[in-house]
Amino acid sequence: MQDIFSSLNPHYYSAEHRAFADSVRRFTRERISPFVNEWDEAETFPRELYREAADVGLLGLGFPELYGGSGQMDTFYHLIASIELAQCGSGGVLASLLSHTIGSPPIAQFGSDTLKATVLPQILSGEKISALAITEPGGGSDVAALRMSGVREGDDFVISGEKTFITSGIRADYYTVAVRTDPTAKGASGISMLLVDAHSPGIQKTPLDKMGWWASDTAQLHFDQVRVPATNLLGAENMGFLVIMTNFNKERFSLAASSYGFALACYEDALNWAQERKTFGKRLIDHQVMRHKLIDMQTQLMATRCLLEDTAYRMDRPELQGNELVAQLCLLKNQATRTLQLCADSAVQTLGGMGFMRGTRVERIYREVKVNMIGGGAEEIMKDLASRQLGY
Repeated sequence: MQDIFSSLNPHYYSAEHRAFADSVRRFTRERISPFVNEWDEAETFPRELYREAADVGLLGLGFPELYGGSGQMDTFYHLIASIELAQCGSGGVLASLLSHTIGSPPIAQFGSDTLKATVLPQILSGEKISALAITEPGGGSDVAALRMSGVREGDDFVISGEKTFITSGIRADYYTVAVRTDPTAKGASGISMLLVDAHSPGIQKTPLDKMGWWASDTAQLHFDQVRVPATNLLGAENMGFLVIMTNFNKERFSLAASSYGFALACYEDALNWAQERKTFGKRLIDHQVMRHKLIDMQTQLMATRCLLEDTAYRMDRPELQGNELVAQLCLLKNQATRTLQLCADSAVQTLGGMGFMRGTRVERIYREVKVNMIGGGAEEIMKDLASRQLGY
């Protein structure tokens, strides 16, 4: 793989960014890439990988130093990590390994000091695993339609209902769960966020089989009268929708960044194959149609990279945030995942029969395109949300 900075704008990056990229690249090459086929077939990966990721600073990225995190770091560190990790070509491994990046920010931002001090050091060290549980079988991307109940009984909330498509749902130690605490409220009102011990009595976990992300632990969860201490409330009661929306911005950026990384991997594999493979007496790349295919991929990669970097720049500046940034994040996610779709399809087509063979990097990425386009808000939801943020 070429140095990712050869395809990035050098004005955004410092020597510290480059050193961080080097450490993530080594970790990816040595501790993930050699094993992804084995882990994909096994539909799991070793729990020890969480501790190893913590040791190189991946799990604590952006979390408070007080609890074992790296402290405040600009968004370009997250961009670099996503691109470098994506070179392993396994979204399944990364989805579960980094499930805390969507499960734990609500704890860090909205949990009590006691809760944060108890839980976050365990998660950021790789000792415990965190997951986000919002999506329900009947709701999908319509978060405001969730029905799972949370009833206050003394010092506890008693929660009942179902969640589905939960990444790290089986092996997680903590769930960050959205429940409806005011049954009379409609839509986004009356929702609260709770931190739930995933080993509590009354929780049933069912693994789900998927088109891609085979190495990712994904589950449907059933909660039957599960008692949760009221002190585990994240944010104010009935104000959980704010917590959810705050979390979505970084999730969508990360999905876009990793989609770009996977697309870049597909482009590189297609380019390498085209330079080596010979047909009709000459290399694939010597055929005009092949050069055009590669240029189409490169065009979309460049457009996505520019939007990614501009968005990262804006996310670090409060004066540039607001409705327009939310809209830009929606557009970015759609642009990045469309780029991934094009590059994955073109790479498989370029490799031909070899691209269809199980275990090649492009074959695995091709199977995982759609989860990127759906996760964190489907493409259609992103378009509608962007239009509303822009006032039309």
